[in-house]
Amino acid sequence: MDFNVSAHDHQLMDQVDGFVNDRLLPLEQSRQSFDEHDNICEDLLQDLRAEVKAMGLFSPQMPVARGGAGLGPVGQALLYERMNRSIFGPVCFNCAAPDDGNMLVLSKVATPSQQDRWLQPIIDGRVRSAFVMTEPHPGGGSDPSMIQTRAERRGDRWMVHGHKWFITGAGVASHFILIAKTGEGARDGLTAFAFHKDDPGWSIIRRIPIMGPEEHGGHCELRFDGLEIPDENRLMEVGQGLKLTQIRLGIARLTHCMRWLGLAQRCLEVAHAYVNERKGFGILLKDRESVQMQLGRVAMAIDTGRLLTMRAAWRLQQGKKARPDISMAKIQVADTLQLAADTAIQLCGARGYSQDTPLEWIYRYARQARLVDGASEVHQSVISRAYLENGREFFAWGSGHD
Repeated sequence: MDFNVSAHDHQLMDQVDGFVNDRLLPLEQSRQSFDEHDNICEDLLQDLRAEVKAMGLFSPQMPVARGGAGLGPVGQALLYERMNRSIFGPVCFNCAAPDDGNMLVLSKVATPSQQDRWLQPIIDGRVRSAFVMTEPHPGGGSDPSMIQTRAERRGDRWMVHGHKWFITGAGVASHFILIAKTGEGARDGLTAFAFHKDDPGWSIIRRIPIMGPEEHGGHCELRFDGLEIPDENRLMEVGQGLKLTQIRLGIARLTHCMRWLGLAQRCLEVAHAYVNERKGFGILLKDRESVQMQLGRVAMAIDTGRLLTMRAAWRLQQGKKARPDISMAKIQVADTLQLAADTAIQLCGARGYSQDTPLEWIYRYARQARLVDGASEVHQSVISRAYLENGREFFAWGSGHD
């Protein structure tokens, strides 16, 4: 792969850097910028989104024909980490989960008329969305084949009954992608549907309290009690729900990594600034070997994560599935984010533990990284299967393995 960055991408990166530095980082210093769930308050967000739209960088991952910048996976990797140097960044650019993953999958699998109805409003920032898959026991989580929520066909409509939970963004979403059971096959027993928040027959039971700061709309528990979905709102063919899920989660896992790398770099920046000025026992912290070792460990872990993430992005851009590559990046970057936050807090001492820096916010947020979109153990199994299938060829240079 070629590590050279085009002049056009450099220009976009500079624009993102300028907006993050000049507009977003200063806003993080005021508690008035935050809502009650530790995210950016809605009125401020809408103002900032208008500024991003004026720059031509809103929903840049979407096709130019739909108002985006046409960024592929490599371009996304370059920009997303820069956006998420601010904890407010991705949502201002409309590159935050879950909308980011939903837009990417709808742009790939939805029909043109479905894209007009379900995708375009998300691209424009007029609505938010949610991906409705995860269920409480005995339903599906990391194993979608265990899904219990059922959609039964009745003429040209589908009737949905079931129970979902930890549905990110559901509290403010208008457009939903639902994965439901329509058959008994392990690989062809699921189907995907789109529905609107105002459709009757479903409800939000509660917004589940979590440890960390929340995305807008939280993480909700949903009940389906006779939701009717017209067949025209079915996404892909009957029985292809697992395929849609795999398409969505592949790139979504990787865009998580891109964003988390930005947060990890921010942790290192905060720690760097502190150890450069703080003295103890007559010496600057930056001159202590123990501090240098900790900073070096984190810097190396971040760059390792960037290389794995970029390799996976490059392979996706070549039309490969890149499943083991994505899993390796996911494990490395999730661990790195937690390491970066923990190390930065340790080096900054009481100041790092306070809300005077974003470190405690990032620390609480970081713990989810090893769980969301597949726990680390699941991804280790993906890597293991690829190695067992390929043997020494697993390590071959070139096109690699899928």
